[in-house]
Amino acid sequence: MLSARIDDVVGALSVHEMGVFSAIYLRQQLNLPGNTDSKTALYFRDKYLQKSKLPPHIRRARCRYVSQDTSFADLADDLGSVFVIKPATGAGSLRTSIVRSPEEYSGALEPFPGHSDVQIVAESFIDAPEVYIDGVWENGDLRWSSMSNYHVSPLTAAQGGIMAAYLLDKTRHSKLFHEAETLAGQVLTSLNAPDCVFHLEIFTTEAGPTFGECAIRIPGGLTPQMTHLTFGVDLFDVEISLALGEGASEALSKNRTPDRFHGCILLRPGKGGTLTQADFERNFIFDEIDYNSSPDAPIGPYGLVGKAIVSDPDELKLQKKIEDIVRFNETGST
Repeated sequence: MLSARIDDVVGALSVHEMGVFSAIYLRQQLNLPGNTDSKTALYFRDKYLQKSKLPPHIRRARCRYVSQDTSFADLADDLGSVFVIKPATGAGSLRTSIVRSPEEYSGALEPFPGHSDVQIVAESFIDAPEVYIDGVWENGDLRWSSMSNYHVSPLTAAQGGIMAAYLLDKTRHSKLFHEAETLAGQVLTSLNAPDCVFHLEIFTTEAGPTFGECAIRIPGGLTPQMTHLTFGVDLFDVEISLALGEGASEALSKNRTPDRFHGCILLRPGKGGTLTQADFERNFIFDEIDYNSSPDAPIGPYGLVGKAIVSDPDELKLQKKIEDIVRFNETGST
C-alpha cells in the first residue's frame, strides 16, 4: 500500500476470509473508518480461540491445537474415535479431513508444512446436517439475517461432492430460525463482534442447534447473489457501507418479503466430460447459468467449472430442483 502511494483511500475491506485481518490492520494504519480491532478479529479467524471463548452453555465441538508430534491415540482419547483435522485459520474446507485411524491421521497432517503449534486444530466430529446463517450485526444487535441449507456438507463438497445451497423459508422453519438467531446473538456478543456482515455455520443436532464456526465477512460462493435476488439485500453494499463508516441502515432498507426463494449450484465437469451448458438448459430452467465444458476449462474451488442459480416460490420444490440438477451433473441423466 505504501509503495502504491495512494493518497485518497476512504476505506478498506476484504470479502475473502484470508484478507479480514489485513483489512483491519490497514484501517488502523491509514486511520480509516470501520472495525480496527485486530485482536478481536483473531477470535473470528482461529477456531480454537473462537470455541474456547464461548460460554459453557453454547453447544460446540471440543477443539484443541495439534502439532506434528501429537499422537493419534492422544486425540482419540480426548476427542473420540472419529475426529476432524483442519487448519486453525482455514478458509472453506480446504485441508480438512475426517480421521478414523492412525493412517488417516498421518495423511491429514501431510498438507501442513513446518512445526507450528497453532497451525492445526483437531475437533470432535459432529455427525449432523449443517445450515448457515448470514446476517448484519450492528451496535451489538442482530439487524438482519437469512438462513440457508447445504445440499451436502462443505467437507463432502471439498472431497468430490457438488456444492449447492438454498435459502430457507422462515415461515416453514420458524422454530429453527428463532433458535439460530438466538445462538447467533449469543455467539457474536460473547466474541465482542464489531459491526459486520457475518457468516455462521450451525449443526442441527437432536439436542438443538450446535455452533460450528463464525466469520466476520460476506459468505462465499453465490450466497450473496441468491440473497440479493430473494430479499433485495445486497451484502456487498452493506459491507462497503460499514467500511465507509456509514452504517447499514440504508442498505438494509431494501429488504423485502420474498416471493421466490433462490439457490445456487457450483457445477463440476460432467461424467466423461461430455456435458455442455445446452444440455443443462435443455433439461432445466435456470435463473442464471454459466458452464464451461471445454477440456481446458479452469477448475475453481470445489472443482467448479460453472455456476447456476435457480428459484421457486416453494422452498421444497426448490430443494427438489437442486437435487435433480446435481444428479444430472453427476450422472448425465435425469
